[in-house]
Amino acid sequence: MGTDPGLRRLALGTLLAAYPGPVPPGWAVDLVAEGLAGHTLFGTNVHDPAQVAASTAALRAARPDVLVAIDEEGGDVTRLAHATGSPYPGNAALGAVDDPALTGRVYAAIGAELAALGITVDLAPTVDVNTADENPVIGTRSFGADPARVAVHSAAAVAGLQSTGVAACAKHFPGHGATVADSHHELPTVEASPAVLRERDLPPFAAVVDAGVASIMTAHIRVPALTGAGPATFSRAVLVDLLRRELGFTGAVITDALEMKGAALAAGGVGPAAVLALAAGADLLCIGARVDAGLVERVAAEIVAALRDGRLDRARVEQAAGRAAALAAATRAAGPSPITPTDLGYTAARRAVRVEGDVTGLGRPLVVRLDAATTIAQGRVPWGLGPHLAGSEEILVPAAEADAAALRARAGERPIVLVGRHLHRLPGGAALVDALAAAHPVVVVEMGWPGRWRPAGARAFVTTYGASHANGRAAAQALGLTP
Repeated sequence: MGTDPGLRRLALGTLLAAYPGPVPPGWAVDLVAEGLAGHTLFGTNVHDPAQVAASTAALRAARPDVLVAIDEEGGDVTRLAHATGSPYPGNAALGAVDDPALTGRVYAAIGAELAALGITVDLAPTVDVNTADENPVIGTRSFGADPARVAVHSAAAVAGLQSTGVAACAKHFPGHGATVADSHHELPTVEASPAVLRERDLPPFAAVVDAGVASIMTAHIRVPALTGAGPATFSRAVLVDLLRRELGFTGAVITDALEMKGAALAAGGVGPAAVLALAAGADLLCIGARVDAGLVERVAAEIVAALRDGRLDRARVEQAAGRAAALAAATRAAGPSPITPTDLGYTAARRAVRVEGDVTGLGRPLVVRLDAATTIAQGRVPWGLGPHLAGSEEILVPAAEADAAALRARAGERPIVLVGRHLHRLPGGAALVDALAAAHPVVVVEMGWPGRWRPAGARAFVTTYGASHANGRAAAQALGLTP
């Protein structure tokens, strides 16, 4: 039996696809003309501003109300600045400064840049409350560990971003901050009662709903008390009862990438995951980053098959496609606006730096950057103090290969500045600091989530609350290592 063109178009209207390379291939443009809701841009799609603007214009020529989305959180998660690092600090730094007006200005600056490039949806801000120091996927993407502070800054971020005509997408509902596993690789479990979620995780989502957030992204996390054995993305209790009925959200529900193991493994593939997400109440299905025409067609075909065999109700899919179209209509008028060069992000990052101890008189130290694996959300984005140093030597050392005696010998009479991300989580990280500090002057720079760990014996402990280009410059300035 052939695919009904009307049902195929309906199914395509719920899908957020992606494509490889800096130029939208013909199939990506054709699918937009045939009803695809839109595309998400990733780092591989970004070379320079003119190229991005040309890409979005090509997509818009196929259909003016196409959705063009991107993960531009600032801080550690950036697509536009993936080659250099973001000129803005991320949420943890903004939360540390605790100036909601500043948060709003930073997000308005990000939104203005996106609008100028023809991007209509920012898959940000992350509004998770990071209550687990060992959280491998949220960390500095969060405004902090206090629900009230995160709520205030989340609302400010949404207001700032949407003031530019770009739709915000608050994530990851009902809260990814208490997890100690990465949903890109597995299905994390949060053992919490609904009462705990309402007190700890939900206040920021309630705040962004009140602020008029255009969309909310689901989390591929299991909360047994609400979701049973499956993820929140497949749970009507979460997406309908909690988000819509209790919190009163009326915008579009966007799934986290369905190619992630937290969804795909739980459903048996991206196509079945799409069906389960739609049935649960999701409206716009983010397929992921590794997408081609064949995958889009297979997912659309699975949705059509589910409409025919009764797994999906047509009214539910029409509702989803309608919400996706409404999101597009609300952002369609967002036209290019001038981008004014600003030091806003660098100033904000400097305000976030915290120094415990003495960092005076370092001269030209040996700067040691401990290299460690990055998350899929972050990608391989440059970080550290290197671009901002004036005359100091920097070396990159894999965390697993770091040897205290060798580093002390390399430093000689120079102090050592040890730079890392989530040092307390790196195997051997804390022990390395102790071994260095026992016989050498050491300053530790933490560019990840600091948690409660502090290095015993170090001359100073510097916290940046992020590893963006702006955070790196701020740290170098605090240490007196910039020109």
